Amino acid sequence: MCVTDIIRSSPLYSCDPPHFSQMTVHNFYIFDRNGSCLHYSEWNRKKQAGISKEEEFKLMYGMLFSIRSFISKMSPLDMKDGFLAFQTSRYKLHYYETPTGIKLVMNTDLGVPNCRDTLQQIYSTLYVEYIVKNPLCVLGESLQSDLFNTKLDSFIRALPFFSVRAA
Repeated sequence: MCVTDIIRSSPLYSCDPPHFSQMTVHNFYIFDRNGSCLHYSEWNRKKQAGISKEEEFKLMYGMLFSIRSFISKMSPLDMKDGFLAFQTSRYKLHYYETPTGIKLVMNTDLGVPNCRDTLQQIYSTLYVEYIVKNPLCVLGESLQSDLFNTKLDSFIRALPFFSVRAA
């Protein structure tokens, strides 16, 4: 028996914590290239930040900016895909940046797999279709489209890892 077999047989070692069975999406942000939050939605967020939404948006964008900068400077490998996700002991932050500098951020439970394709799909099928192609929407300003909000909400709720949790 090798050391890894002993560690894996230990009751303290677990690859699948119990909370993985109940996955969900907590919230979602869209930022422009200058750090302005264009859109924010939340579904299953249990704890509020205790600060104004504007301050939360600034903190989130500042953290993303810092992490991206740190990764690009410190990575020993070529980072062609860049920063994709950030994980804590409680949640996972998924990140996608478009060539035009639009940044999409989704916070989920830890068990949710990489959401790069999901974020890319939100950008291409929802943001481009209902915001960029809409002559009534001014790019660079807060998104005021009820149609976009409705489509995004339906899209998120239809994801296989979305689950409405009891509080």
